[in-house]
Amino acid sequence: MNTLAETLINRRSIRRYEREAIADEDIDLIHEAIRNTPTSYNGQQFSVIDITDQDIKLQLEALTGQKQIKTCSHFMMFCADYHKIAVLAERKGLQMPDFQTTADGVLVGVIDASLAMMSAVAAATSLGLGTCCIGYARTAAPAAIARLLNLPKGVFAVCGLALGVPREMPDLKPKQPRQLVIHTNAYQADDERLLPLLEAYDDEISTYNTTREGTKTDNDWCDHILSYYREAMNYRMLDALRSQGYDVTH
Repeated sequence: MNTLAETLINRRSIRRYEREAIADEDIDLIHEAIRNTPTSYNGQQFSVIDITDQDIKLQLEALTGQKQIKTCSHFMMFCADYHKIAVLAERKGLQMPDFQTTADGVLVGVIDASLAMMSAVAAATSLGLGTCCIGYARTAAPAAIARLLNLPKGVFAVCGLALGVPREMPDLKPKQPRQLVIHTNAYQADDERLLPLLEAYDDEISTYNTTREGTKTDNDWCDHILSYYREAMNYRMLDALRSQGYDVTH
């Protein structure tokens, strides 16, 4: 098992996997790590669908265009979930507030599901397994994915996670320096200080992409990330949220 430092500092996205099952005891540990995730109010506003059925994985690959879903051993869909508490509230004759129709309700579900996914990533990485977080599982075809996974009202997909025995060990991607990430006591909004650091990081990413092992590109950081934002402007996530019972009003 990897040390805590190895688990957190050397984590990288793995997109190619061996055709090898993950041991049951390793999946049990990952499930327990997910179950023990800290959540808002201890409300546990999330659920996880652990997918091993190859036909379902193939359908998800077709919907998202993410090949690693097909080849991974387990694909986990992390979902915001207010369905569970609504079911119990109805049984107990309690009024369920429309919390999921507020921006905070959406955020609470997304944060809980995201924390659960990071619990799974940390546990899997500590075991020497590979993982890849897949946001397209939320945005590519939300209505079709909701139907495929039988998501009831009050549940929506936040992010997917591919897990498997790694078949690759790609170079570790450079991350922003601490001065851009960690602020002390308040946000240090000095753009004259930030700009040289941002430009240096942009150059570092360009160098990494042109010299890394495997497929090389001429991508920088800034314009490449903006291209994802431009693509995301076409997503209809409010429609997807509303169809799952998250008709956000305030």
